[in-house]
Amino acid sequence: MPARYHLRFQLHPGPHLHDRTTELVKFCGEAGVDEVVLLLGAEELYAGHPAGADEDLWFETAAAATRQLREAGLQVSLNPWVTAGHADRGRADRLGFIPMVGADGAVATAQASFACPRWRAWITAHYARFATLGFRVLWLEDDFRYHNHAPLTWGGGFEQPMLDRLSALVGESVTREAAVAAVTAPGDPHPWRALLQQVWRTAQLEVAGQIAEAVATSSGGRSRLGLMSSELGVASVEGRDWPALFQALGVDGEVAHRPHFARYSDAPGRELSFSLWTLEVQRALRPGWATSEPELENWPHTAWSKSDTQTWSELVAAQLAGSEAMFLNVHPMQSGHAQRFPDIAELLRRSRPALDWIAERQPEELRTFGVGLPVRPEAAAHVRTRIGGDLAELAVDAGPAADFLLRYGVPVTAEPAPVRVLFGQLAWAFDDAELRELLSGGLLLDGVAADVLVRRGFADLIGLASVELVAREDHAAAPGPYALELGEADGAYLSVNNQPALARLEPVAEAEAWTRILTPRQEAWGVGRFVFGNALGGRVAVLAATAPELLPYDDDGQRLLHATIRFLEADRPALPLVSGGPHLLPHLTRTDDGWTLTVANGCADPARPRVDLPRPPEDVISFRLSPLADPTPTTSTWDGHRLHTDDPLPHRGWLRLAWH
Repeated sequence: MPARYHLRFQLHPGPHLHDRTTELVKFCGEAGVDEVVLLLGAEELYAGHPAGADEDLWFETAAAATRQLREAGLQVSLNPWVTAGHADRGRADRLGFIPMVGADGAVATAQASFACPRWRAWITAHYARFATLGFRVLWLEDDFRYHNHAPLTWGGGFEQPMLDRLSALVGESVTREAAVAAVTAPGDPHPWRALLQQVWRTAQLEVAGQIAEAVATSSGGRSRLGLMSSELGVASVEGRDWPALFQALGVDGEVAHRPHFARYSDAPGRELSFSLWTLEVQRALRPGWATSEPELENWPHTAWSKSDTQTWSELVAAQLAGSEAMFLNVHPMQSGHAQRFPDIAELLRRSRPALDWIAERQPEELRTFGVGLPVRPEAAAHVRTRIGGDLAELAVDAGPAADFLLRYGVPVTAEPAPVRVLFGQLAWAFDDAELRELLSGGLLLDGVAADVLVRRGFADLIGLASVELVAREDHAAAPGPYALELGEADGAYLSVNNQPALARLEPVAEAEAWTRILTPRQEAWGVGRFVFGNALGGRVAVLAATAPELLPYDDDGQRLLHATIRFLEADRPALPLVSGGPHLLPHLTRTDDGWTLTVANGCADPARPRVDLPRPPEDVISFRLSPLADPTPTTSTWDGHRLHTDDPLPHRGWLRLAWH
């Protein structure tokens, strides 16, 4: 099936609506757009939650445009701009909603509480009314959340009705100050944290269910809801239950998902690692019956915010993830004139050959492979804070580990795998049985995760006699500040100078130290990384670094990581490991009879990727996908250890290799 474009577009009410819709239809024909997603009162046209005459005007606009678009053969969906409200931006509530309140007591002026009965009645009626027009999908914007509601510092959820719900669960009156202090307190998580997350989760699910029922009834079953989602870590702070939320939204077992996955404006090519992992982890969270339509954002909404090359490379990433459609934000929202920007049609036309080429070769069931990054959406319930008072401290996920691996040419997956990585406070989120299962295979730990596992009684299985986390500012930690990491085998130097903290590791005698930490005067500080085989038959590698993603990337660091992965694979090596240039980002899938590896060049310089394979590949097929160009065959050479690409891969280009 060819790639599908779903274009989000803001039409302006008024006497020129028919002409502007005609212009939009012509643009869609030229650009190959399959569906138009109509925006309602977005950004510059947003005057607050629409009601009364304002809502009437937007309803009439949507109805007229929908008729015209359908007559032209286009599908139509609807994207109301707000649910709870994105940000105040000088707007003020006019409908009597209970406002969101932040952790510090700040009160929003235009953003409603999920516990507000008046807002619940408004949003249910609002979606029900527009559902009568029979849109394919009515989208819930990503303001359907508690976090990221400017000018509130972290977000909302501390308004009195929410505190009343929390008080009922606690069994005593709870103030905002007491709730924030308890939820973010250092040490073992306070019981109130789980209870507040339960309050937030329940309120969100109640609203989701009400809207879903209203849309199903008012549309006569013609329409379904869609959910835009943001990053996993902040949703975890809210206690979001992903399966329950999708279930609540999908009344008839149908729901659409619009994962955020791309940077909003121009970014270095290495940021594609964020896109690859974000698509992968949200695929793992999404039920199989939900469709995926990832959103390509740009901000501010003009063609000057993001290059066509970057947009193209992100479209390819989304297509590799098996997406049903591309949700496009490519026009300036304030314009209302589709054909004033002919370069956008050219971008979409030139992007299609690569997307269609990938879609034609995509298996029915996508099976990614790589180093496994265990996913725990409820991780924030287990986090230990260091300072307290800041909900942002609770937001942890596997994204930093994914960046570290992908940018060094190591493929990743959210599925179970023979080799897995557990970094940071995610180690608190797994029970003892799950940790023993992880330790029975290959497992890479950073200093924080190692410290957690020692505290939990697993020191003997990770090869540690003791571990101590030493912060950068701890000047009392003799013999001095940590600065360098020295390879035992080759004498190569790496830098740990910018690590916020380092683990002082004391491995057992049976462990093998691969590197040492030194001070600026070359004095011994401790072990940098070591490997160990445990009594469960597993293999473990431990890094002293507490934020591996902040280590300076270089060739020596890549060689060490690749050697570590091979050690953890033991006698079952299988992973292709990519080198040949900085930030060559791999995406690996299993097919019925072999492997497909797609590698993006995240560096601005051309590169010739090299792929280290445990055994000689058979029947290698190589293609190069250059930005905004048709895929072209290329060649690769096997030297007995690595597969070498013969032609250079341009910036943000993708190399596609398939073999048996």
